Amino acid sequence: MTAERDRITLLPHASGPPVAWRVSDAPVAYATALVEMERRAAAIAAGEARELVWLLEHPPLYTAGTSTRPDDLLDARFPVHEAGRGGQLTYHGPGQRVVYLMLDLKRRRPDVRAYVATLEEWIIRTLAAFNLRGERREDRVGVWVRRPERGEGREDKIAAIGIRLRRWVSLHGIAINVDPDLTHFAGIVPCGVSESRFGVTSLVDLGRPVTMADLDVALRREFEALFGPVQANDQAAASTAATA
Repeated sequence: MTAERDRITLLPHASGPPVAWRVSDAPVAYATALVEMERRAAAIAAGEARELVWLLEHPPLYTAGTSTRPDDLLDARFPVHEAGRGGQLTYHGPGQRVVYLMLDLKRRRPDVRAYVATLEEWIIRTLAAFNLRGERREDRVGVWVRRPERGEGREDKIAAIGIRLRRWVSLHGIAINVDPDLTHFAGIVPCGVSESRFGVTSLVDLGRPVTMADLDVALRREFEALFGPVQANDQAAASTAATA
């Protein structure tokens, strides 16, 4: 880690009730997730609901962030959804843990850079639980792993980050590749990174036989260390998540 990265500011813990923690077992349609996120974020901003971390998987699809370029879509083999988050084009699908965070940054610190840095740190600590070193990059969003066995300078992306803020409540979040079909990324220029020395990988691709449940345990432990305590949420709202 560089000296610059040593000075990264992370968000402080928030006072108040624990963050609600929800896990959806069935794939969630993307449009359904957007509606639920918007509804929950509005309720949090109004002081009518607790913050929420929502872990899920989507059916195969591509999402376009606000910086997406037309030529980022190489082969529209899956539906393309306008996401409204920052970033460019990315893939979601089975075998990838998507985590949507609806957090009130006014309770912590209204600092976008600190929030993104804390998300990066969360991913890096979670990967370390499986003896895998994830790294930040100044010029590329997300978390990366070095692949020297595939050539000099080769790095693969294992986790993506894309966020949006509304009244200082966050929407969208992170995606970690556990064991998705990596060929599905070939239909896009992932997150706008087209150089041949940069690819996409997963925990299983890197030889870590990690299950989604294994990852969820590590995610929860490291989230609490960085953001504060969580509490299992009732599944009433999650029941609206349509299986696609």
